[in-house]
Amino acid sequence: MKLKTALTIAGSDCSGGAGIQADLKTMTMNGVYAMSAITALTAQNTTGVTGISEVTPDFLKQQIDMIFADIPPDAVKIGMVPNSQLMEAVAEALTRHQAKNIVVDPVMVATAGSSLMENEAVATLKAKLLPIASLVTPNIPEAEVLSGINIATQQDMEKAAKIIGQNYGCAVLLKGGHSINDANDLLFANGETMWFFGKRIDNPNTHGTGCTLSSAIAANLAKGYPIVPAIELAKEYISQALSAMLDLGKGSGPMNHAFALVGKFAKEAE
Repeated sequence: MKLKTALTIAGSDCSGGAGIQADLKTMTMNGVYAMSAITALTAQNTTGVTGISEVTPDFLKQQIDMIFADIPPDAVKIGMVPNSQLMEAVAEALTRHQAKNIVVDPVMVATAGSSLMENEAVATLKAKLLPIASLVTPNIPEAEVLSGINIATQQDMEKAAKIIGQNYGCAVLLKGGHSINDANDLLFANGETMWFFGKRIDNPNTHGTGCTLSSAIAANLAKGYPIVPAIELAKEYISQALSAMLDLGKGSGPMNHAFALVGKFAKEAE
């Protein structure tokens, strides 16, 4: 049996709702063999982040090199890369290995409000990672940083996505979930814009939604889907994961990534 493969390069979330842990669960549930290169350990839960311990650039590069030497991924998702040196290590390694289907989730601020990225790193993100990306998936605040404009309307979203896409030569999925509209996302690709209409799900537990969406898209690209159906499927997956109404933790809790998991190994004791 040969599965398609996907690699996530991101930080760990010890509480399991976001980061590497969300990525691995999502990729697995979306039918690919999931691998990870960890950029940082975090001490966090649903209420916030209390500490970050970063790996060295050499060790991050070593993780990526070992993966490509043995099980080359069909897609790569990049999440939290907390400093410039680590970003440069990621860009160098992925360029050297001619990685394909690179999805960048430009993690700058966690859902719970904690800043996860230094300002210097934003400049390196723009210079090194976005130019090698197939797709970047910013939310509204991240897109404001990347485009340099304020976003208050759907027209602003279209303008910002176009600026980002044209500046960095990648497709852009601008996520509208930050109150501008009801989970309507905008794709700018190949010079054209396309809206994906979604319904906001009344679930306060949204920890890790960005990680999950980008990982699902990467999994679909790995399986050979073109970008539009890859996004449509990913949005359907995340909607159902939110609709499962998992309720864990005291803050913005995680989704049930495994809502569709069936079979004897998933059953509870009777």
